[in-house]
Amino acid sequence: MADITRLVGNTPLIRVRLFEKEYPNVEVHAKAEWFNPGGSVKDRAALSMIEDGERRGVLTSDRTIIDSTSGNTGIAYALIGAAKGYRVKLVMPGNVSAERKALVTAYGAEIVYSDAGEGSDGAIRLVRELVEKEPDRYFYPDQYSNPANPQAHYDGTALEILEQTAGRITHFIAGLGTTGTFVGTSRRLKEHNPAIRTIAVQPEDSFHGLEGLKHLPTAIVPKIWTSEFADEVWGCPTEPAYDLAREVARTEGLLVGHSSGAALWAVRRLAASLEQAVVVTVFPDSGDRYLSTGLYGRKSS
Repeated sequence: MADITRLVGNTPLIRVRLFEKEYPNVEVHAKAEWFNPGGSVKDRAALSMIEDGERRGVLTSDRTIIDSTSGNTGIAYALIGAAKGYRVKLVMPGNVSAERKALVTAYGAEIVYSDAGEGSDGAIRLVRELVEKEPDRYFYPDQYSNPANPQAHYDGTALEILEQTAGRITHFIAGLGTTGTFVGTSRRLKEHNPAIRTIAVQPEDSFHGLEGLKHLPTAIVPKIWTSEFADEVWGCPTEPAYDLAREVARTEGLLVGHSSGAALWAVRRLAASLEQAVVVTVFPDSGDRYLSTGLYGRKSS
């Protein structure tokens, strides 16, 4: 009998019709990553990094899994840790949504809060300090530096997309946080067909409301990031992303988070330049873990 970790991956590819009237010859599909057991795309990377640690013998029963996270990877660590019997300690910015804090706690993980004003970079700095003080106590996957993160998408997400589109995909779009989803998926798609165009999406500046995404020019750049597989990197404004997240919820029943709105913003921008295409993006999580943030409390413009 399989445990819950075996349910990670093989998420549905959903047709998104938001831009069909405007661009009738551009097919848009999105990977619905909230179908993972932990509710986000981060289940893939977390499981990959934990199982890689087990294989290499650096994750043992006497060590606590520790990492910095803005929420989704932490939820994934907490769920997988509970399923596999590991203690989990997470460093999170103090301003992450109440839903994310509650979910992590529900799985039995411990939270250490970093300065909210320093964002994800502050959490990275704090977790490094904790590990440096007691290196033998922790298994530190370091999602921003661990090659097992993008490998999860190279082995899983990309192959699922190729199968689900019967190889018809012409363009791939994904947001940049740890950058693992974009790097791993794009690398494999390019190997399959170098003509597939890949577009990475980041916030347009350092002061943004796109939780989970990083503005790389002003952030601690993940070691796993490489622009080698990115044909373009676009900067997304916050409010239009919010508007599109609300619109797709109200017109298609797809309740998605901030970063999915950013992906939709990029899809619309791309579609305006295309005559015919099959565009695939990633919806990293559901909007139900952002209800307390006001994302769905605002009126659409």
